[in-house]
Amino acid sequence: MTDPDPDPAPAPDPAPTVRLDATVRGRVQGVGFRYYILRRAMGLGLRGWVANEPDGSVRCVAEGPAQAVDDLLEILELGPAGAVVERVDVIRGAALGSFASFEIRSGGHSGD
Repeated sequence: MTDPDPDPAPAPDPAPTVRLDATVRGRVQGVGFRYYILRRAMGLGLRGWVANEPDGSVRCVAEGPAQAVDDLLEILELGPAGAVVERVDVIRGAALGSFASFEIRSGGHSGD
């Protein structure tokens, strides 16, 4: 009889979380962009926020697994029907873990 392995291999770490800070430019206000992103981000299990900016852009900060964040970036690049996305400026980094959910913030928000 052999002894069971006393030190089984540790379980793999869950997918690392990453952060996306994206500013979407074009015709992106007044077309339901924030609510569209809210629904899609929540469906992907992401945390963070989306808000209209005073310059007419929409800013989105999202944290979660890299694949889900990449999926959200593709969604941001297309936008909802009625939106015209001209470009998306992206900053990627490590997640800070400071969000409890995904929400819409007012245009006068102060960031994180």
